[in-house]
Amino acid sequence: MKTENKKQKDFDAVQFMRQVRDKISADICDMSNEQILEYFKQHVPQERILPAR
Repeated sequence: MKTENKKQKDFDAVQFMRQVRDKISADICDMSNEQILEYFKQHVPQERILPAR
C-alpha cells in the first residue's frame, strides 16, 4: 500500500551531490593527471566540518 504523504524537501542532498560531481567532472575532463592533482589541491576547503561525537 502506497502512501501519498510526501513532504517537499528544503534541501535534497542527493541532487546536490550529483550537481557537484557533474561540475567537477566537466572541469577536469580535459586535464592531465598532474593538472587534476593541482585542481584538487586548490579546491579543498581550508576548514573541514567534522561530525559531532
